[in-house]
Amino acid sequence: MLSTPYVHVDMDKLDKNLETMENRLENVGIDHWPHIKTHKSIEIARKQFAAGAKGITCAKLSEAEVFANAGIENILLAYPIVGQGKLARLQELAKKITVRTIADSLTVAKGLSKVGELAGNKIEVLIEIDGGSHRGGVQSGEDTLDFVKELLKLPGIEFKGLFTYVGQIYALATEEEVKQETAREAKLLIENKELLESNGIEVEITSGGSTLSSYHAEQLKGISESRAGNYVFGDINAVTHGIYSPEDCALRICSTIVSIPLPGHATIDAGSKALTSDLSVAGNNHGFIIGKPDVEIVTLNEEHGYLRFDPKKINVEIGDQIDIVPNHSCVIPNLNESVHAFKNGEYQGKINIDAKGKNY
Repeated sequence: MLSTPYVHVDMDKLDKNLETMENRLENVGIDHWPHIKTHKSIEIARKQFAAGAKGITCAKLSEAEVFANAGIENILLAYPIVGQGKLARLQELAKKITVRTIADSLTVAKGLSKVGELAGNKIEVLIEIDGGSHRGGVQSGEDTLDFVKELLKLPGIEFKGLFTYVGQIYALATEEEVKQETAREAKLLIENKELLESNGIEVEITSGGSTLSSYHAEQLKGISESRAGNYVFGDINAVTHGIYSPEDCALRICSTIVSIPLPGHATIDAGSKALTSDLSVAGNNHGFIIGKPDVEIVTLNEEHGYLRFDPKKINVEIGDQIDIVPNHSCVIPNLNESVHAFKNGEYQGKINIDAKGKNY
């Protein structure tokens, strides 16, 4: 018997989620480079390739190192590489695979160029354009054109295209707003591509997309690739936006009720170290309990979760086990060395989280 709290993945749901997303993107001619920061697992990445992915996206250099060492060669490193230590590691990585990464400043671009010169193999670079969240990127239009012109002067870089991330889409309330923002994301990339090409600069790649925007793939039509990540598991944020149901979500945390100090109050053995402290876009609940939608997880300590419910309507007992869909599934694998796989209700063994803690 598995000891709670533990993370388990329904492989049937996972396979369905992989197939559904690949079909959505393929139907509008968009390649998929899924973001592996969601699962950090070589085994799951290989399933994504089997489903049709053309490459993977990593958040950090240490993730890319793990997956390159596993023989995966098509990797987009979607993070600016800053500092001599990281550049030295990038140079070693460039000896194993053809590295593609991003830049939004000459400081970053010059560092990448030096790596390309030393490696004897140009570093493929996408220019990040600010998608509106102001997390990073050059500004759309003339700023992008001017930056690309400067980048083209650097000998160790091969300019491949454009990149953006529209993180603010998750704060939108309605499906129509999400569709409009998704269309704006595609327009941002396409218009900047047209601007560069009208100035004689070839643009091979336009990279965007998240799970939420990729669900509305028809609105992304015209870009070349999407980087959906969370789709592999789903979570309450995806449920809140109406693109998943709780039953679609492949990853859950099993927890045990360990105390009932008062009627309507119970405590579980899963706290922030098991569920994350991330709130959902819908409110203050810390996850969704399968089969008990009227029981709320109202507070988390490190090792405790606090449940609240109407004791006149709901009965719970110490020792009861509950399954929780987390608010944000991308955080969960990084908290675990492995997760437990089930298929057709039968235990399949562990899935290693190969890049756990690789956040640097």
